[in-house]
Amino acid sequence: DVICLDLSTRKVRWQKNLRIDFSGQPGIWAYAESPLIDGEVLVCTPGGADATLAALNKKTGKLLWKSSVPGSEQAAYASVIATTVSGVKQYVQFLQKGLVGIDANNGKFLWRYDKTAQGSPANIPTPVSRDGYIYSATGRGGAGLIKVSMLQDSAEVEQVYASPKLPTAIGGAVLLGDYLFGTTGQALVCAEFKTGEVKWTERGVGAGSLCYADGRLYLHGENGDLALVEATPEGYREKGRFTPPGQPERGQSKAWAYPVVANGRFYVRDSGVLWCYDVKEGKASR
Repeated sequence: DVICLDLSTRKVRWQKNLRIDFSGQPGIWAYAESPLIDGEVLVCTPGGADATLAALNKKTGKLLWKSSVPGSEQAAYASVIATTVSGVKQYVQFLQKGLVGIDANNGKFLWRYDKTAQGSPANIPTPVSRDGYIYSATGRGGAGLIKVSMLQDSAEVEQVYASPKLPTAIGGAVLLGDYLFGTTGQALVCAEFKTGEVKWTERGVGAGSLCYADGRLYLHGENGDLALVEATPEGYREKGRFTPPGQPERGQSKAWAYPVVANGRFYVRDSGVLWCYDVKEGKASR
């Protein structure tokens, strides 16, 4: 379900069930995206033939448009992003069979790119976009950058590069200046965004999720370790690393949750556990 809560009363203002209300079709592991809030619009991915993507009024839940992507494909596990290409605002999503672009004004299908989805049942990393260039990746399909150009009545997609050596892990990638930071299945990588040239690679905490704040990368390794790394293309500069106490029993799973930095605090979630660290004062609490 997509649910809107009134924070002052903690009551539900509106609620939509993606399967029932939109005939949604999720992937093998159900839904896992974070809906996109874009001004007054909420964009989500039911999947399927009727409403592969849908846009709702964030305050009322009223349907603004629904987009039927050719192929009636299932939703995957990435989250929608907003970008502008040649003056055309688009929503970009990584579906079960490929990356697609949708007109943000009316839900019209514009383009697709399938290479990075090939052979992958788990399209999880959220795409990264700038200036008409869009990066997508999966562990099996590898990483790829495309250049999207809008023509009068259509869109043109050109592959700029494709490589298995760039960030492909579940934890996604962040774009800082001209450089992309993210992990492969083994290491943290810094690469030039528009060329794919690798500037450095370092084992660090191995595969993991990451976020950026105040010039630094906060990493949550799939092994449960945390690390602080300077966000620079000049080389790997680790500022600290530790394993939070009380690690949970994960079974066959790994530590996949994304870390969050907000108001000077570093939040890390795992199976049944939440840690919070004061990154301004160097104090920690759990």
